[in-house]
Parts: sequence; structure tokens; C-alpha cells
Amino acid sequence: MNWYEKLNEYFPVEEMKSKEHMEALLKEKSDLYYKDEGENHVLMYAEFDTFIFIDYVYVSTNARGQGLGHKLIEKMKAKGKPIILEVEPVDYDETDTEKRLRFYQREGFKHAQSIGYTRRSLATNEVNQMEILYWSPEDSSEEEIYDKMKQMYTQIHTYKDEEFYGKSYQPVDEVLSIDDERESENILNELDKTKNV
Repeated sequence: MNWYEKLNEYFPVEEMKSKEHMEALLKEKSDLYYKDEGENHVLMYAEFDTFIFIDYVYVSTNARGQGLGHKLIEKMKAKGKPIILEVEPVDYDETDTEKRLRFYQREGFKHAQSIGYTRRSLATNEVNQMEILYWSPEDSSEEEIYDKMKQMYTQIHTYKDEEFYGKSYQPVDEVLSIDDERESENILNELDKTKNV
């Protein structure tokens, strides 16, 4: 299996970029978008001047539980910039979502509770809600994380989208919102509650 097939097998279709989109990012934005690949992992990320966005991280089933995911995150943290990523809300019928969240919780990521992120999938036409997690060496505010997410969305997610998908993703202001009063349960606190049950 090549790197794209590994990602495609692991991530839901509504979260996957097309192979053409990702190859274009790697080639045309090679100073920004990177692939770190090994026998048992694939890590796709964008490194901006002031932050890192992890697009996809995959660790093969036979290598899970051996600290490989931790090593990959530590490699990113060593760059000394805030790290941002998107995760699906916890679906208790789908154990991978919970495992993924617990992993990031152990790695010191916080849930950006005030940031709303809702995007229509060009693959399924369904509206998907995602949660934003971040790790910051200097304790960035959620407003700063929000601004970085907007920058990433316009430069990575929507890069040549019409060319690759025949239509465009929604504009950034329709997808991302910030609201200090956002009635969102802190997904990481929710995990803590389920641990004690």
C-alpha cells in the first residue's frame, strides 16, 4: 500500500483530500506542506512561520502501542511552534475516535472550545462538524488559534479546490467561527468523565 492508500483506508471519506490535491500541495507548496513517511506511519503536515497544522497522522495497526505516535508528535513539538489539528467529535460507537482523543489528551493538547468548525464535504455533500485541538509552548489564546486555522484553511484545504473537485469549498467565514459563549462540551473533559464510569 502506498502512503495515500494507507490514509484513505484509515480516514473517513469526508475528511480525505484527493490524491491529486495532496500531491499538488507537496509539489507546489513544498516550502509549506510536508510528508513524513516510514514503514509504519504517514504524517502529513503544513509548517507555517508561526504554527504547524497536522493534516493527517496514521500509524499502522501492528505498530500501535509502541510509542510511534508519541515520537511523531514530539518531533513536531521540537519545532517550538503551536500545533493545531482537527478531530471528529467522539462517537462512542466508533472506538477509534475515542482512542484518538485520548492519545492527544495524553500528549498535552487542549480543546479549543470557542472555535466552531462546520464544513460541507465535497465527497458526500454532508455537513461535518469537527473539533479543534491545539498544543502551544507559549499558551496561545483561542483567538490566536482561530486566526491560524483561517490561514491554514485558505492555503491548504481550499487550495485549487475547484480544479480538483469541480466545485469549491465554502468560504472560510462560513466554516470557522469563534464564540466565547459557544455551548460546546469540552470533549477532553467528557473523556475524563467516561474514564471514571
